[in-house]
Amino acid sequence: MGIRILVVDDHAVVRQGLRLFLKVDRELEIVGEAANGKQAVELAAELKPDVILMDLLMPIMNGVEAITIIKQRQPEIEIVALTSVLEDQSVVGAVRAGATGYLLKDTDSPELIRAIHAAAAGQVQLSPQAAARLMREVKLPHSPEKLTERETEVLRLVAQGKANKEIGVALSISETTVKSHVGAILSKLGVMSRTQAALYAARIGLVDVAEGL
Repeated sequence: MGIRILVVDDHAVVRQGLRLFLKVDRELEIVGEAANGKQAVELAAELKPDVILMDLLMPIMNGVEAITIIKQRQPEIEIVALTSVLEDQSVVGAVRAGATGYLLKDTDSPELIRAIHAAAAGQVQLSPQAAARLMREVKLPHSPEKLTERETEVLRLVAQGKANKEIGVALSISETTVKSHVGAILSKLGVMSRTQAALYAARIGLVDVAEGL
C-alpha cells in the first residue's frame, strides 16, 4: 500500500518541483495540492492523506495555523514542515503545532523521500542541533499523567527514532497495538506529535539526546 501525500505550498513551481521529485518513488502518491493553509485543512479532511508536506509561510492561513487545526481534527496524519530558511521561531512553532519534522526547501530528492517514508512509519528524525534547539524552546508538560510501564518502553523506542513496525518487533506486539500506545502517550503528555513526545523523553532522561534525537 502506497503513501498518500498532500503537498501544500503557495508557489505553483514548488508544488510542480515536488511532483517531479517524488514520482521517482512508486510507493509515493500525491493525492492533492493546496496553495494555502485554509485549502490544506479542507483537503486534509476530504482526502485523508498519510503525510502532508506543509509550507510555513503562506497567505490566508499560514502553515503553523494549518498544522494546529489538522492535528487537532486528524491526529493520525503525519505532517512534515517545509521552510526556506531554518528560523528558530518557524521550527519551534511547527513542532509545537504537531509537525513530525521539518525540511529545508533545498533538500535533495533522496533525503526528501526518506523523510516522507520515515514520517509515514512513525519515525522521529531530528539532527542533534535541531533537537538541542527544540529542547530549549518547546514547552512541555510539567506534570503529565503517569505513563504505564509498556507506554514508557514504547516512548523510549519512539525517541530512539524507531518506526512503529520496529517497535512492534522489539516488544513482540502488533503495529496496531504500537499505534494505540503512541496515541495514549500523546494524550497523557498533552502533546500533538511523536516529536514532542520524544523531546519530553529526552528532557526527563529516558533517552540521551545523542542516542535518540
